[in-house]
Amino acid sequence: MATPNTRQTLISYAKRALGHPVIEINVDDDQIDDRIDEALQYYQQYHYDGIRRTYLKYQYTQADKTRILSNASDSGVKNSVTTTWKEGNNYIVVPETVISVINIFPFSNKGNLNLFDVRYQMRLNDLYDFSSTSVINYDIVMRQLDFLDHILVGEKPLRFNQHDNRLYIDMDWENDLQVDEYIVIEAYRKLDPDTYTDVYNDIWLKRYTTALVKKQWGANLSKFNGVAMIGGVTLNGQQIYSEALQDVEKLETEIRSSFELNPAMLIG
Repeated sequence: MATPNTRQTLISYAKRALGHPVIEINVDDDQIDDRIDEALQYYQQYHYDGIRRTYLKYQYTQADKTRILSNASDSGVKNSVTTTWKEGNNYIVVPETVISVINIFPFSNKGNLNLFDVRYQMRLNDLYDFSSTSVINYDIVMRQLDFLDHILVGEKPLRFNQHDNRLYIDMDWENDLQVDEYIVIEAYRKLDPDTYTDVYNDIWLKRYTTALVKKQWGANLSKFNGVAMIGGVTLNGQQIYSEALQDVEKLETEIRSSFELNPAMLIG
């Protein structure tokens, strides 16, 4: 059996699974391409092997600052009353493959310890000899410092929608971030099957693709349902469609119950 590792080999696999070349599969190439796109989209949306947790960094530019500090305007009219609204452009554009942003690294001086930093002084004075200092006390103090930082500084609220590819960060862009500094986000990103070709050989994806092609096949044949062919053979596209529909529903239930990540993990 040939292992699917490209789009075309996955198409060939699905056709063979349905009986080709012994049976003619009455589905147009464009229809098959649509079903492949549909299968990949569903796989990347719900299967934990279709995405990857990653970290992305972006360098803040002067052009970003100029755009962000300006406002977009919109107006509404109701009963001869016109109102004008302004919306901040406080967003950065992320790659289309990103489906969820769950965290952004805090904007603070934690990474830049200096002589006057409280954590540096504590380590210098108390941790020069671990034999004389309790690690438990150190852990409690660090937790307290982190809690104070959370209360006094807080986290930057995030808003993200994968369909507009905009990551909104509600913060003081003029003072919290300087030009040429980096923004680092934690996100989930779709795997490109043309780069990671093993995706095409995923057992669930192969079965789901086959079911979608079968469903399309049945939908095509159902237009001629009951038509007698040469030799007395009668087409029964409705039965093929019904069987495929059951397969699709079963596989979609399986992926949501067995392979989907906890939705809370995908929300920032």
